[in-house]
Amino acid sequence: GLVDLVIPRGSGELVRSIQARTKIPVLGHAEGICHVYLDAGADTAMALGIVLDAKTQYPAACNAAETVLVHREAAPRLLPPLAAALQAAGVSLRGCAASRELVPGMAAAAPADWDTEYGDLVLAVRIVEDLDAAIAHIHAHGSGHTECIVTEDPAAAERFLREVDAAGVY
Repeated sequence: GLVDLVIPRGSGELVRSIQARTKIPVLGHAEGICHVYLDAGADTAMALGIVLDAKTQYPAACNAAETVLVHREAAPRLLPPLAAALQAAGVSLRGCAASRELVPGMAAAAPADWDTEYGDLVLAVRIVEDLDAAIAHIHAHGSGHTECIVTEDPAAAERFLREVDAAGVY
């Protein structure tokens, strides 16, 4: 009678546990399969800083990055230094075949990795053909929580913001 609404912050497991154990209304998002898309026009330093923060600041948060998508044209420039920075921070990487060609020793991603909320220092990496492929991947595998594009191209940013459906689009 004293609490009108519970808004839990944390893992999907926490949200589901609270929902199952109370009659109080619960406003909670139970999944956070969040993406950062590095577009062809992404600034290298900005991309590295954003991805590192999005994965390592609080990896158990529901808005932590779980997958990084990298434009095919930018991958040779962005992926090796990004992988080095993430691995130095203790992040385990799981990549597609094209990613593993650029970062030898990266573990292979399984199909389930594209649909997994790790809640830990694990990150899936996929090289995509272009913005269309990135948006299609997010539509197929995202949870509608938080999605991000890193680009210097205003048209690409505007299109991403317009076409990606999530609670937070940056």
